Amino acid sequence: MWSPDDRAESRYRYLPVDVPPGARRLTVSLAYDTGAGVLDLGLLDPDGRFCGWSGGARSEFTVSESWATPGYLPGPVSPGQWRVILGLHRVPPQGLAWTVTGEAALWVPDPPGGTGAVTAGAAGGLAPGLRPYRNLPAPPGLTWLAGDLHTHTVHSDGTLTVPELAALAAGNGLDYLAVTDHNTVSHHAELAAAGAAAGLVLVPGQEITTDRGHANAYGDIGWVDFRRPANEWLSTVDREGGLLSVNHPLGGDFAWLHPLDERPLLAEVWHSGWWDRTWGAPLAWLLAWGVDTVPVGGSDFHSPAQSARPGYPTTWVACEERSVEGVLAGLATGLVAVTESPTGPALLRVGDEVVAVDADGTLLVDFTGRRRMVRGDRAVFPAQSGPHWLEDDRAQILALSA
Repeated sequence: MWSPDDRAESRYRYLPVDVPPGARRLTVSLAYDTGAGVLDLGLLDPDGRFCGWSGGARSEFTVSESWATPGYLPGPVSPGQWRVILGLHRVPPQGLAWTVTGEAALWVPDPPGGTGAVTAGAAGGLAPGLRPYRNLPAPPGLTWLAGDLHTHTVHSDGTLTVPELAALAAGNGLDYLAVTDHNTVSHHAELAAAGAAAGLVLVPGQEITTDRGHANAYGDIGWVDFRRPANEWLSTVDREGGLLSVNHPLGGDFAWLHPLDERPLLAEVWHSGWWDRTWGAPLAWLLAWGVDTVPVGGSDFHSPAQSARPGYPTTWVACEERSVEGVLAGLATGLVAVTESPTGPALLRVGDEVVAVDADGTLLVDFTGRRRMVRGDRAVFPAQSGPHWLEDDRAQILALSA
């Protein structure tokens, strides 16, 4: 029985599972009243190496050398004491009874179908050449690529496999997509093949997820330990050559509460949860956080059943090449714009100017409060450093530029 006092003492608990020599599979099951609380699951091998995380999305997982449950990494089932990570995410006042069972076995069943446990195959269903294309004005040698920096698959709490998500994103007109499953990198092995099949760039990512805020880490940088302080996330990502973004900083019970000595370059100012874009808090947060922050957008897509779709909002990145490296380099330079959709009005920085595209009749606003009317389908204005945005006649935000 876990109590609120247990949770207050330590958010993460570690349960030993002894694996004998010769075992080829480890299956762990968790049972508790899911209507009363939330417990998270993860796994460390006998050497303390990360083997996977499913949070509260699963009650059972399997690890073997030939395959693993999505969210977990295939590998040898070494003899010794493995440790199940149990996260006490929500514990009611009366406490929460639970049971964890570990089974080490000599035989390995076939992976269950339809789970994404098998290596990604063809994304199928959509021809990349049929995707919409926008020829937007860009600095010399660069091209604006449309994408989404925040999505999930069956490797955490999403419902689509990596190939299915890639096909959906390509069909929505995106050039790149960051796949950012919670606290795991098990999806990274599938990205190259699924992206090639769908005709778009899949950027490796992970959403570092805690009850004091979330952050996306981009790049093939290895697993970032979410149990460590947020300052260490940033230093680890920087050291490995990746990028870190604070996610949905005003988002309900997952708002950003972590202290930081330094601020990451990126912040997800435009999250799909910004339904009422006359609400000025996201921009107020950006201006208070720092006008040198690069604002990005993310759908936080989990399932076709939800209203948020990949590319809603769209984050445009000015890139030298259409590749993972090109997208990350573009983000690092700060040449970024966010639109409500792949086809919505756009505001793009080109040199020392901003260009409003398909935005006739809107209002251009900069962070100092200066306002200028936009006339025509392509209007050019001198611009200073710092964020600019487009508003309609109701003061609804239509586009954002770093």
